[in-house]
Amino acid sequence: MAAHPTFPAAELESVCRVLADTDNGLSGSEIGRLLAQQGIADPAPDLTKWKRLSLALGQQQQRDGCGNRVVSFILEAMKPVRYVGKTEIFEARRVELNHVLIFTGLELGSDGQLRPREAAKTLTEADQRAGRLRAELLKRNVHPDVLRFCRSELLQENCFHAVLEATKSVADKIRTKTGLTGDGQELADAALALGKSGMPFLAFNSLQTESEQSEQKGLLNLMKGMFGTFRNPTAHAPKISWNMTEQDALDLLTMASFCHRRLDSAARTPRTA
Repeated sequence: MAAHPTFPAAELESVCRVLADTDNGLSGSEIGRLLAQQGIADPAPDLTKWKRLSLALGQQQQRDGCGNRVVSFILEAMKPVRYVGKTEIFEARRVELNHVLIFTGLELGSDGQLRPREAAKTLTEADQRAGRLRAELLKRNVHPDVLRFCRSELLQENCFHAVLEATKSVADKIRTKTGLTGDGQELADAALALGKSGMPFLAFNSLQTESEQSEQKGLLNLMKGMFGTFRNPTAHAPKISWNMTEQDALDLLTMASFCHRRLDSAARTPRTA
């Protein structure tokens, strides 16, 4: 690794406050283990967690004359494999770290790797560039499949393409669960409509009562409406002519999340046998 400049005291302290947050950060034992693993002295293990970490990393980079082992500590602490089954914790911690790292010209990707970025100069710029939209979606507990399909677009704060990818993700799940081809409204009809037989490919419930059949039809219409309202215009209209506000994007992505959760629990019917 090429020599990385030492982290300014304010940025290093902020990084440590995120990583060693009282409620959601690394535990004291995790900090000790990671410091030892990186060969970093732990001069004050009884201090408050973030102060302990800041002191250890600050002294180490002074001895090294560079910030390489601070970088190594961040990479080790944010290895995705450490967060198996804890995706929301990883993403929330990553977003908060990026609010700080952007001032040093770095960004932590979803793969746990640091990449160079043009350094931010103001808090407003940092907020805009460090994944504010993604952070809001995490607060809403949006389905992981929406986040997975939209990751690069969200990090770029690109509402137009985030919406397009979210609607694609719903269609992709329908195809995966049914084996059908097609797209958009036609695909939704083929997979979810009761049809003449009264039996769709995918059922959201037992379809035994009028209320259950109404729910099936309502969810079908919701997904068709989403495809018709967002998928078709964004797929065919140039970005500059499609007015997609951040609030509209948040609402659409939340709707896509609802569709994903219902599709997850939908069952193949005897019609597919």
